[in-house]
Amino acid sequence: MRDGRIGVGMIGLSPGEGWAARAHVPALRALPAYELVAVANTSLESARASATVFGIPGAYGDAAALARAPDIDLVVVTVKVPHHRALVEAAVAAGKMVYCEWPLGNDLAEAEVMAEAARAAGVRTVVGLQARSSPVLRYLGDLLRSDYVGEVLSTTLVGSGGLLGPTTSARDAYTNDRANGATMLTFPFGPTVDALCGCLGEFRDLSAVTAMRRHSSKIMETGQESPIKAEDQVVVAGTLEGGAVASVHYRGGSSLGTNLRWEINGTQGDLEITASSGHLQLSPLTLRGAREGDPGLTELPVPAAYRTVPNALPSHVVNVAEVYAQFTLGDRAPHPVADFDGAVQRHRLIRAIETSAAEGHRVAP
Repeated sequence: MRDGRIGVGMIGLSPGEGWAARAHVPALRALPAYELVAVANTSLESARASATVFGIPGAYGDAAALARAPDIDLVVVTVKVPHHRALVEAAVAAGKMVYCEWPLGNDLAEAEVMAEAARAAGVRTVVGLQARSSPVLRYLGDLLRSDYVGEVLSTTLVGSGGLLGPTTSARDAYTNDRANGATMLTFPFGPTVDALCGCLGEFRDLSAVTAMRRHSSKIMETGQESPIKAEDQVVVAGTLEGGAVASVHYRGGSSLGTNLRWEINGTQGDLEITASSGHLQLSPLTLRGAREGDPGLTELPVPAAYRTVPNALPSHVVNVAEVYAQFTLGDRAPHPVADFDGAVQRHRLIRAIETSAAEGHRVAP
């Protein structure tokens, strides 16, 4: 660390609409604990172009060389999922902290290998399950722990995945194929169910149904049809650790009606989260609640203390910035971020859903 700041090297930063440019760069620059010092892309020319656009001093055409650089403390991996493992392993081998976007691996086995490598190297890790760092959801969790609704009886969540709809961008077309590791089940279902489990507890058992109801989507830039080879309907029902019954349904594309509604029903009250998008991890969220005797649900403002990053940040950047802010606190963080072991736990849940859907029986994650 230079001057007490964490030197960051980012892999996969390109100008334009990429997630690294839209979220990670503004998040890092809003936090004085971090300094963005280098970028690595698939070629040195591309890295230099990105470094120029974003005013970053260092550029590398080799991710392993970036990881070995002495001024890099934290390597941030923001490329497509099939490339995560090689880049993470290079950073771990260099003894650097790693932030890897979710999903961590192309499957559970890859995620387990990466988590074991990080443990063996003794490096700190964080994965991009940023919904759990949302100020709204951290407040929701504390309300539940303070018995706002009493004993939780059940929870119901319905969301639209955005992905796997009638159209797709050329950039996102790769999510139509489950072999690429980034589908509606892993994203946005994965971050959403991670937040649900963080607030209410893990699934004790579950039954799942998945289906491919659309067979292709049109690429907006070209008009070509892209085959859909991933489930665009995911329904999970099960029992949580505390005994509450949970039901989660995600469907592909967007709805003209409900795109996100999450209800929590208890013996003494109810809580509700709504948003205009099924991407719980990046959408502005509205929290409502009511207790016995109240006339109905009313909006519950989130206390200012739950937001630890600058107010000027756009809504889609806030949760990423909160992840970075909480990561600097380490064990002192009141709401810890997900590390690679946490990512493995979530991959195991997804594997259980896939197993239940394929074999037609109830499973324990």
